[in-house]
Amino acid sequence: MKTPRKFAIALIQMAMSADVGENLRRAMSQIAAAAKRKAGVVCLPELFRSRYFCQREETAAFDLAETIPGPTTEALAGLARKHRVVVIAPLFERRAPGVYHNSVLVIDADGRPAGLYRKMHIPDDPAYYEKFYFTPGDLGFPAFDTRCGRIATLICWDQWFPEAARLAALHGAAAVFYPTAIGWHPREKARFGATQREAWKTVQRGHAIANGVYVAAVNRVGLERPEAGGDGLEFWGSSFIADPQGIVLAEASPNREEILLAEVDLAHLEDVRRNWPFLRDRRIDAYGGLTERFLDHRVPEKKK
Repeated sequence: MKTPRKFAIALIQMAMSADVGENLRRAMSQIAAAAKRKAGVVCLPELFRSRYFCQREETAAFDLAETIPGPTTEALAGLARKHRVVVIAPLFERRAPGVYHNSVLVIDADGRPAGLYRKMHIPDDPAYYEKFYFTPGDLGFPAFDTRCGRIATLICWDQWFPEAARLAALHGAAAVFYPTAIGWHPREKARFGATQREAWKTVQRGHAIANGVYVAAVNRVGLERPEAGGDGLEFWGSSFIADPQGIVLAEASPNREEILLAEVDLAHLEDVRRNWPFLRDRRIDAYGGLTERFLDHRVPEKKK
């Protein structure tokens, strides 16, 4: 099938309940609604099956993980096939006993898997204790061919690392999706909230510009507190889609469930890259230092 020159993408901004079955049912309902609005690709938020359990380190939370393929991917594959829509499904993956990943399965519009991504950058911050749960990804930063076009998906903390977006673009992605679970510590919101959210948006718009790609970040909403108590996290929503010039085409509210839609235009992407040829002008012979942790010793330069 010939790849369309334009296709619509949809982001499902959701609030998660403690009922994992209900979260899946609601996600599937929203995917169907987005498909009726002519979306070709639909992306769910990070770890959408449950509340964000990484606020605490509890071994019982590993019971939330499932295999890929598994019950959730089978249900979403049937939905993708029924509505002829590409589904980006972020899941807590049980790979083997003691080996778990924060993953995304891209399901093509015929219900078949287009590709798997495992989160590469794993945070360990207050209330984001992900290193306790997730093994770092080992699949690199691939892009996947789908009915709509070639896309890539990274996950949340990956969005702060320009190298990840660059490699996804170099694999040919026209759009990079960021399923996300990010929010404020309630006690910090008044002082730092606006700055934190603006930095989150700015860095991802920068990825769109620097790589000449569409960027789509989808977040959850709502205040989630651990059952054992604590202030919890207030997820700030604000899902958005930016074009290759960093222009925000659509943006969701900070506190409501929404379906956000925008169009990917491959002709516009090509026009932007012709006029802003950043990929052409990269000095690939001069970036050896990027493979070092820190340049506290001199890296010999190649002779010209």
